[in-house]
Amino acid sequence: MFIFEIMSTATKTSHIGRKISRIRELRGMKQEALAAELGISQQSVSSLEQSEHIEDEKLERVAKVLGVTKEGIEKFSEESVFNYFNNFHDKSAFNSHCTFNPLDRLMESVEENKKLYERLLQAEKEKVAYLEKLIDKR
Repeated sequence: MFIFEIMSTATKTSHIGRKISRIRELRGMKQEALAAELGISQQSVSSLEQSEHIEDEKLERVAKVLGVTKEGIEKFSEESVFNYFNNFHDKSAFNSHCTFNPLDRLMESVEENKKLYERLLQAEKEKVAYLEKLIDKR
């Protein structure tokens, strides 16, 4: 049983698609976001993450979007990726933790847009009333 676990682990670590999936998850990125950045469908990303091997050019593109090197993906392990991210030169992207709920911010934005729309609508109504007053004076 122990030998099977070692072989199973060795097989898992050489599966490039799983490595991409795990790095994507660690970055907090959904398949849809990766797909959009790569200009492919979410289904293509899913298929990519199920692939044991990926051609170098495609792997380079994926690595760039994920903010790692091709070699970083190829040599990925849970421990090494944390070391890589901790030693990454542009730490600002990794050290800034989200201290707000993005959905709350989105709803705030929607409310601000509603208020702006109401102000614009009111300004248009005032403009129409002013123009009607000018026309009536003639």
